[in-house]
Amino acid sequence: MSLLSLKDVRISHGNVEAIHGISIDVDEGRIVTLLGANGAGKTTTLRAISGLIRPRAGHILLDGQDVTTLPAHELVNRGVAHVPEGRRVFSTLTVAENLKLGAYKYRSQPKRWQATMDRVYKLFPRLEERSSQLAGTLSGGEQQMLAIGRGLMAEPRIILLDEPSLGLAPKLVQEIFRVIREINDSGTTVLLVEQNARMALRISHNAYVLETGKIALSGPAAELRADPRVRKAYLGEN
Repeated sequence: MSLLSLKDVRISHGNVEAIHGISIDVDEGRIVTLLGANGAGKTTTLRAISGLIRPRAGHILLDGQDVTTLPAHELVNRGVAHVPEGRRVFSTLTVAENLKLGAYKYRSQPKRWQATMDRVYKLFPRLEERSSQLAGTLSGGEQQMLAIGRGLMAEPRIILLDEPSLGLAPKLVQEIFRVIREINDSGTTVLLVEQNARMALRISHNAYVLETGKIALSGPAAELRADPRVRKAYLGEN
C-alpha cells in the first residue's frame, strides 16, 4: 500500500480549475519527483497534500486513510512535513529558534526535540555553527538547509520539498541533493518538486510529469530519464 495517494484530485483557484483530476502514488521509503514547467500545478499539489488548500474533488489518502479535509496542523501530527518554495524561514528568529518551531508538536518533550535537533545539526553542521545567528542573515543556501531542517524537526514520515535547489550555486545544489538522499536513506519518504530535472531524476525512484494540471507521463525515474519527450523538454537534449 502507498504511504500517500492522490485519487482523481481536482483543485480550483476561484472559478478556474488548476488541477484536473490527477492521481499519484508515493510508496513508503521512496523518493518520488513531480516535474513540470512553471504554472503546471506542482506547488498547488503540494499545498493540497499538506492541508493548506482544499481540493474541489477527489481524495488524498495517507496510509490508506482519507485525509482530504484535515487541517494542516493535524497532517503534521500524522507525519506530513512541507518545506515550501522560497524557504520561508523566520528571519528575526535565530537558527535554533526556527528549528524549535518545527518541533512544535513535541514542545512538551524537550529531550525528544533536542535529540532531533542534534540529528539535524549532524546533517547540516553549518546550522550548528550558526545556531545563535538570526535566520535572516544566513546565505540562501544556509536558509534552505534551515528550512529543510525545520521540516525534519517534526519527525515526518513523508517530507514535501518544493524547489529546494532553486537559486543556489552549483556546489550547494550538489549538497542539497546529497542531503535529500541521506534523508531518504534514514527512512523518510520524499515527494520532491524540483526544476533541476536531471538531478531529481538521478536520485528518485519514480517520477510524474505534470503539464497544465494533468499527469502527462509517469513511471520509474530511470525510464523517464531516457524518454525522448522528457529529455527534450526538461533535460535540454534533442
